[in-house]
Amino acid sequence: MKNIRIYYGSSTGMTQEIADRIADKLGLTKDCIKDVSNLTKEDAEKADVLLLGSSTWGSGDLQDDWYSGIDTLKTANLGGKVIALFGCGDSQSFGDTFCGALGNIYNALKDSGATFVGFMPTEEYDYSDSEAVVDGKFVGLALDEANEPEKTDERIDKWISELKLHL
Repeated sequence: MKNIRIYYGSSTGMTQEIADRIADKLGLTKDCIKDVSNLTKEDAEKADVLLLGSSTWGSGDLQDDWYSGIDTLKTANLGGKVIALFGCGDSQSFGDTFCGALGNIYNALKDSGATFVGFMPTEEYDYSDSEAVVDGKFVGLALDEANEPEKTDERIDKWISELKLHL
């Protein structure tokens, strides 16, 4: 089995909870899940697959710990790695920046040599704009626990089905 690691940034615990749910659905142990504030270059380089999660704050900003996480990942050799993104946003209150943190991570790492997977359709979402949309798809799993928590499990399952094609 490939070495899969989940790194999340979570200020309120919501993205951490999503990371735990994803790990459970993939059959991963708790030691595969870490707060991005604990990310090291060496850990990133040991992984075959990186699942990276962030909540979105303010006007599409990353969760605070992700700023140093991005810097760490930029120093790592990510060539040949598979990266998939997931995150939480609020499509009602911040519909013009919904899950923008995913777009920030993607844009920072898209030229890293890693292969990004897990792009998801934007249909069935009610938002006006997002940095996380590239070529008509979200660059990862976009979740809205504030307004649509009843859709989360189905969205995670669809995303994991997409990921399994690349794992």
